[in-house]
Amino acid sequence: MKKLKWILLTVIALILLFVFVGMPYMKEQTKKISPQETNTYAKNGMDLSVNYSSPSKKDRVIFGELVPFDVVWRTGANEPTTFTTGTDIKIIDKTLSAGTYSFWTKPGKDSWEVIFNTEIPNWGVTILSGGKKTTRNVENDAVSVNVPSEQMGNIQEKLNISFEDGEQLYLTLSWDQTKIKVPINK
Repeated sequence: MKKLKWILLTVIALILLFVFVGMPYMKEQTKKISPQETNTYAKNGMDLSVNYSSPSKKDRVIFGELVPFDVVWRTGANEPTTFTTGTDIKIIDKTLSAGTYSFWTKPGKDSWEVIFNTEIPNWGVTILSGGKKTTRNVENDAVSVNVPSEQMGNIQEKLNISFEDGEQLYLTLSWDQTKIKVPINK
């Protein structure tokens, strides 16, 4: 009986060590490889921000291989990308209420589905799937739109998500040789 207690206490101690030391260490190490980035936009009565971890291409084929086509992607590395708006806005023709959302995409060869979800999970993917299965709950999707993808002439080494303002405001995502532009209106 004493041996069973000893084994049980050892297992519990190892689990606690992993949860409170191992996981934070792993998160810290991955952020060195894919640093945290924040871009903001504050004009025309809109206050927007996007927060994401920016992985690098590193001589890999990104879309269609590392990030498969027609599969929902956490969009970025580490924790899920978040998008915050201080006011209600329109994403194409759909209203996105003021708040903070997790930002998901489903890349395709010619167009992408862009998803704003009210739930912000801790990691965004399941560890047991090797990071291939997302933890997104479809029932919490607030807005989902489709946008065309563009091929860029140059290679974008690091994932970049930012705001592009001209005649139309866009939330843009570019990486490798692919770019998408999501129209935003007040």
